[in-house]
Amino acid sequence: MHAIMLKAKLHRAEVTHAVLDYEGSCAIDGEWLDLSGIREYEQIQIYNVDNGERFTTYAIRGEEGSRMISVNGAAAHKARVGDRVIICAYAHYSEAELLNFKPRMLYMAPGNELSHTSNAIPVQLA
Repeated sequence: MHAIMLKAKLHRAEVTHAVLDYEGSCAIDGEWLDLSGIREYEQIQIYNVDNGERFTTYAIRGEEGSRMISVNGAAAHKARVGDRVIICAYAHYSEAELLNFKPRMLYMAPGNELSHTSNAIPVQLA
């Protein structure tokens, strides 16, 4: 049996560019791709915290250290510069892989500073 699980997440990153006339994709700071384990050309889901839009695209490598999140092509209609987004990648895992499964999550502070990383989401309290 296989399960689709959250592989990686960039939580509340700020959109730095929205480029309509660019081949569709989302450019992400290369350092963040490496830290999160998201691969270039991997399918990602983007959830816009500010306007509620949810859409699918793929990741491309942005300049290392640039703090770039560039939503490109048609998706640029769904995010504006300054919007806060959650970027997620999912993957299929076998039952054996799930025994030691931990997602990679990067949490962003204002200005796209990396606040901290984690491999677990705290239990939501009532």
